[in-house]
Amino acid sequence: MTNEPAKTAATFRSGFVTLVGRPNVGKSTLLNKILGEKVSIVSDKPQTTRSQVRGVLHRKDLQLVFMDTPGIHKPRGPLGKRLNESAESTIGDVDAVCVLVDATMPIGPGDKWVIERCPSDAILVVNKIDNASPEEILRQLGTAGSFDLGSYFPVSAVTGDGVEDLVQHLASRMPPGPPYYPEDMVSDAADAFWVAELVREQLLRVLRDEIPHSIATRVTEMEWPHVRCEILVERDSQKGIVIGKKGAVIKQVGIGAREQLREGTYLDLQVKVAKNWQTEVSLLERLGY
Repeated sequence: MTNEPAKTAATFRSGFVTLVGRPNVGKSTLLNKILGEKVSIVSDKPQTTRSQVRGVLHRKDLQLVFMDTPGIHKPRGPLGKRLNESAESTIGDVDAVCVLVDATMPIGPGDKWVIERCPSDAILVVNKIDNASPEEILRQLGTAGSFDLGSYFPVSAVTGDGVEDLVQHLASRMPPGPPYYPEDMVSDAADAFWVAELVREQLLRVLRDEIPHSIATRVTEMEWPHVRCEILVERDSQKGIVIGKKGAVIKQVGIGAREQLREGTYLDLQVKVAKNWQTEVSLLERLGY
């Protein structure tokens, strides 16, 4: 026998990371790039993300659980207030907070409002550097430095520049702990939620600017291969716009969503009017907001 200490396995690290920021700063695109897989819908329209979406990154001896959140904005009604509350609720009880700003836009009062609600060790992520000049990036980093946060990372969620450096930094911040999700799970989103989100993503892509914010989607029946998804609008006039002339719009939406679903899925899209659904608390709750 010897008195040498017993060898131990490498310590597994795990933890939770929240992504917060104003609308359209690229949180969902960044999450998808980090994971190498689409788990959150994206569009060029603000407030695309309406629910907390969890994505899981698996590495050797490491698991990072990311929470994509709705863009924090000045609410105009109950829906906006609930989206803000959903995003802000993720800031306190996580291992790291990444607050995103847009490299191509000056850091404004809205960004500052979000940053001030983050812990002092938050990570400020300057995103969209692929669209910014070196001068704009330096300006943003200089402004960001005035907030005296824990660290700063310029990244491009589109090209991936700087993303791995950010991930490595987050990994170094995680405490020892067990994996929270199995290795084959990249997202904890239910299938019905994901289908409804894919339909809403296509609506954001196809429709003009003023309509998508008045739309909600929910799956009401799911027994493969048949999936029924309701598209809720607030006014009768919007119903016709969503359907389109001779059904052209709804057909385009269905094709775009089905391309991302299991082969053979029959997607039945139904458009219904739910007047003022954004202000009815009971309906907001049934829609999961």
